[in-house]
Amino acid sequence: MQREHTDVNVKPRERFLTLDTATTVMAAALMNGRELLGESNVYGERNHSVHVITELERLLNEEGLTRDDVDGIAVGVGPGSYTGIRIAVTAAKTLAWAWGIPVTSISTLHALAWGGWNRGIEMKGQEDKNESVNNGSSGAQAADWIVPVLDARRGQVYTGLFAVNTVDDVESPQRLEALPSEERPPVIWLVGETAVHAETAERLRAWSELRIIPYELEGRWVGRLGADKLLRQEHDELHTLVPNYTQLAEAEANLLRQR
Repeated sequence: MQREHTDVNVKPRERFLTLDTATTVMAAALMNGRELLGESNVYGERNHSVHVITELERLLNEEGLTRDDVDGIAVGVGPGSYTGIRIAVTAAKTLAWAWGIPVTSISTLHALAWGGWNRGIEMKGQEDKNESVNNGSSGAQAADWIVPVLDARRGQVYTGLFAVNTVDDVESPQRLEALPSEERPPVIWLVGETAVHAETAERLRAWSELRIIPYELEGRWVGRLGADKLLRQEHDELHTLVPNYTQLAEAEANLLRQR
């Protein structure tokens, strides 16, 4: 775990817990506004339910905080592991109700795109980072695109398309084929569970330079994304917040095929 310390007595209090268990990593973070106080990345997709509450408690304890210091909770709603998503959403809704705090949902793919792109930029160096940001903000050239991928099994993939504007901003998805050639991105970043679908992604080289970045979700990016929404007071209604399953569970799909 990597930690950054700050004065937790800053007012007004803006301390948030964030959580995502849609992938093989149970990614969690404790935020003070947009600052990272603590981070937890626990591997083991089938054991997320064992670690959720203990890891959130540990994050609070290590900063000398209690549940009374938490002002909101953000949760990744997928897409991703059918069972995994339900673990995080159930935990977040339960804590929000018990502690009387707001809850907000975030996209697992959005967090994966943001974190994967930053990992790729770190690998390429600061010079590439500045170039990428300038490309996205100058108007003279289209922004880089980020394509996060998660294996959805049965030969399918969970994915999205995001455009980079600045280091701290990733825009909403847009359709690849809808843009004319002059608006194509200089670089397409394929991030996430890339091994399964890297061969298929090679066709993207016909559009732009392709950079493939294997990446596993990190709590800090779930934290940044969740904190941004909570600071904007974008809250979900507790009782109607549901996971983004995207597709049927494998057992349900098999049952339908048997009918």
